[in-house]
Amino acid sequence: MNDVVTALAAAVPLASGWVWHGVVLRRRLAAARRDPLSGLPTRAVFEHRAARALARGPHAVLLLDLDGFKQLNDTFGHAAGDEAIRTVAARLGDALSDRRGGVAARLGGDEFAAVVPLPDAAVLPWLLGGLHGEVTAPFAYRGMTLAVGASIGACVTAELPAPSLPLALRRADEAMYAAKRAGGGWRIAGGPAPTCTTTAGRRTGRPGTHTPHRREAA
Repeated sequence: MNDVVTALAAAVPLASGWVWHGVVLRRRLAAARRDPLSGLPTRAVFEHRAARALARGPHAVLLLDLDGFKQLNDTFGHAAGDEAIRTVAARLGDALSDRRGGVAARLGGDEFAAVVPLPDAAVLPWLLGGLHGEVTAPFAYRGMTLAVGASIGACVTAELPAPSLPLALRRADEAMYAAKRAGGGWRIAGGPAPTCTTTAGRRTGRPGTHTPHRREAA
């Protein structure tokens, strides 16, 4: 009997150690799925969740790029830019919180993406207008009031020949750059297929893309 008690007493710390190890491992895995600055899912997680969401029904695929972000960084420092990213991420999450099944992510730099359930396409302009107003509202930083602009492009998946995330992102990318060329705001993709070519799923000519014969300036 004493041997059994001794064995159990020795096993308790070992079991506790394994439990704690499992908790730490789960926390590390969860952290790896999140962008450390914004707290939003990473690109890989977003693409996985978004592709599954699109297979379940009509959605809007959104791309959001901040306007004036470099100027804010240059003027007030990178810490201010980081605060802008955190603020926009939080507001993007809040704006989608009441839309069950929506998912947002930071793709990198000052670019964000989201997939939102859209059973009625008529509400999309209202959604985009509200979202644009949310993310461009001023925010407080070290006693100052700062703000950034935003250009948002959207694609309605019900208008695509198939629920393809790469194609939806491409259309949203084109719409977003149309909004940016017009000075910001939002734009919904429509009409004929985009005429611009793509490199690695992004519009050729965007910073960070290149072809085998030409490298784009960063």
